[in-house]
Amino acid sequence: MTLTPDPQMLPRVLPTERLLVNGFAIPEIRARYRKIPNFRNVRAVVMVWFWTLSLMWLGTRSGVVGLIVVVILMGPMHARFAILMHEAAHKLLFTKKQWNDSVGRWIIAYPAFVPIELYRRGHFAHHKDEFGPDEPDIPFYDGYPCGPEDLRRRLLRDAIGISGWKNFRVLVSALTKKNSRPLAGRIWLSQLAMAALAWAITGRWWAWIVFWWLPWMTQWRVLNRLRAIAEHGGMQRSDDRRLTTHHVRQSLIARFWFVPYHTGWHLAHHVDMGVPWTQLPAFQRELEDAGYITRDITFRNYRELWRAATAGTGE
Repeated sequence: MTLTPDPQMLPRVLPTERLLVNGFAIPEIRARYRKIPNFRNVRAVVMVWFWTLSLMWLGTRSGVVGLIVVVILMGPMHARFAILMHEAAHKLLFTKKQWNDSVGRWIIAYPAFVPIELYRRGHFAHHKDEFGPDEPDIPFYDGYPCGPEDLRRRLLRDAIGISGWKNFRVLVSALTKKNSRPLAGRIWLSQLAMAALAWAITGRWWAWIVFWWLPWMTQWRVLNRLRAIAEHGGMQRSDDRRLTTHHVRQSLIARFWFVPYHTGWHLAHHVDMGVPWTQLPAFQRELEDAGYITRDITFRNYRELWRAATAGTGE
């Protein structure tokens, strides 16, 4: 049992007058879809930091209830850092490579605990051959459909920090190894800077621990797993991206919580990973107009997909 569509639901419509056989737009219009939005990405980077630091400040001044609310809201902030880091890894954050890599590393990835140099290498392998032998994220995608109790168990491990502790321990131990120390050191240097900034803004030494590290260890793990399932859970290795990647109709709630910056249009992203986030909705419509993406392979919402992903008999 899998979550892959029936091949009869995948019309062979490519190439068209506007799309090539691999789904890329023809050269005459491809440049429009691949135009990198420098100004919008500057604004996105500034705003993600503004809201992160503002929430920390509010969390120290709103009592226990306010503190809990801010800790919960930091999950979506981690999602925003992750997707902007993803754009930088694809070299789509800024036109100039130096700015893309410098901002992507020091302002986005390292503060989010991500060694973007390693992430980029693995992520490109993911795009080259989803579910292939070099797929780095197979633990997130394999084993679906599963039983409801299996997913609940995995999400519980995420929510209480067991999954996060595994990642945290790797980052700490990396400081003790000669080969990994330089990269790990840069990540921890950025965390010290972020902790100092949070202390200066909030006046509380513990602000970074409670509002950044703790959400990264817990609810961000939950959101990240749910998003990963919705992207590729239960799919299979194929040259047809419709068999490797789900397509889910987007909603404002989902976009706020775990699929910001149009990252929910994930099938379009896998058809052409050179399309930046601002153009994904337009490219998505292009694929729909061509008949490549149809209603038959579209989940109406994420709840429907997760129900399908837990329709198995369990491990």
